[in-house]
Amino acid sequence: MRSTEFKDWMSSIERMSRHQREQLRKRLAGKEDTDEVIALIEGHQPDKLACPDCKSTELYRWGNVSQLQRYRCRQCHRTFNALTGTPLARLRHKDKWFEYEQTLIQGLSIRQSADSCGIANNTSFKWRHRFLQIPAARQPGKMNGIVEADETYFLESFKGQRRLPRSARKRGGKADKKGTSKEQVPVLVVRDRHGETASCILQGTSTQQIEPALIPLLNKDVILCTDGLPTYKQITRQANIAHRPVNIAAGQRVIDNIYHVQNVNAYDSRLKQWMKKFHGVATRYLGNYLGWHRMIDRLGQNITPTLCFLASLGKTRQFQQLIIT
Repeated sequence: MRSTEFKDWMSSIERMSRHQREQLRKRLAGKEDTDEVIALIEGHQPDKLACPDCKSTELYRWGNVSQLQRYRCRQCHRTFNALTGTPLARLRHKDKWFEYEQTLIQGLSIRQSADSCGIANNTSFKWRHRFLQIPAARQPGKMNGIVEADETYFLESFKGQRRLPRSARKRGGKADKKGTSKEQVPVLVVRDRHGETASCILQGTSTQQIEPALIPLLNKDVILCTDGLPTYKQITRQANIAHRPVNIAAGQRVIDNIYHVQNVNAYDSRLKQWMKKFHGVATRYLGNYLGWHRMIDRLGQNITPTLCFLASLGKTRQFQQLIIT
């Protein structure tokens, strides 16, 4: 563009309406967001790229598709890019991905996210569960020191299904029976004193259901704090792990001024309060929401759309570097 044309274009901005200026701002911001998204997707690629199908490293460039470099394998002749095989493969509108990650940070509903980003409700639903697929699968490694474990419960929900085995509820609803019952889905929450948190859906609260989810999270030298559920006593005895059960039913809250389950109970409370805004979460997607909340809780005040996007990509090395800096 010539300088005179540019000056004319700049002067025309003053004659734009507020709506037109907002559209212009979003268009310019979208270009910057797209460039950053592409840079994060293709940045820090392995020194030796391999075909995701046959694992061959004999590749050559095969043009650009959707602004991403495409490669072709000399062995199997398949083509791929940096998103092939990831949950974000074949998704469009990259200029709106950061804006959508911001709606995840805010905890907006499907419709609110769609309105904010200017996309369809079905697209918003698809993006939510694609973006959360890797964060939902990510659990912390071995926990150390004092670790707390507890179960929390969510109403079983068939939201989105056409055929229900019971009468429908409105906006989440309430259980027909008081206390725990088959209407509720148990979730095991494990949290250490460093803030590392794991949460996983259980089929029940017996030893057979809790042990496979709990033991892989614990180092041998941990001290496990739980409530008085006998299941934990049996599990820790079999695994030879130190156990400090707190008899909450008898009014006991702390043992030796250090052993308690207050941290994990506080996390359960925050999780339940955060879930309320969705008015009932379908049980089939509950794992994604648990991973969503773990990501938000872990990042805390440092959370940004860039960090959330790296978590959605599964680029843990870049993710950790940005958290540290």
